[in-house]
Amino acid sequence: MDKTWKIQDIGRWLRNSFRAILKGEFLLRLDVGRYFVHIVYTFFLFAMIIWISLMIEGTMNKVERNKAILRELEIVHAQKTFDVVSISKRSSVNEMLQQMGSKVTEPQAPATVLKK
Repeated sequence: MDKTWKIQDIGRWLRNSFRAILKGEFLLRLDVGRYFVHIVYTFFLFAMIIWISLMIEGTMNKVERNKAILRELEIVHAQKTFDVVSISKRSSVNEMLQQMGSKVTEPQAPATVLKK
C-alpha cells in the first residue's frame, strides 16, 4: 500500500477538520476528551490574563490623564500664589488704595489698646 500524500487528501483533511470544529467534535476526534478539564482551565486562565491586562491598561490611562491634570493644576496654583504674594506687598496695597481713591493709609503710630 502506497502511503503518499496528495493535495486532495490534505484538502479533504482540512475540510473535515473545519466541519468538526464547527460541530464541536474536533477535540473528540483527536481523543483528548480526558483532557477537557485542563483545556477549559487553560482557556479560563488565558481569559483572566486578558481581562486583567485590559483592567491594568485602563488604570494606566487614568493615571496618565490625572498626571496631566495635576501638572496643569500645579501651574495654576503657582500662578495664583504669585498673584497673592505680589498683591499682599505693602507698596502694591497702597497703590491700589490710592487708585481707588481711598483715604486709608498706613498707620503713623502704633494702635491704641483699649482695656475693659
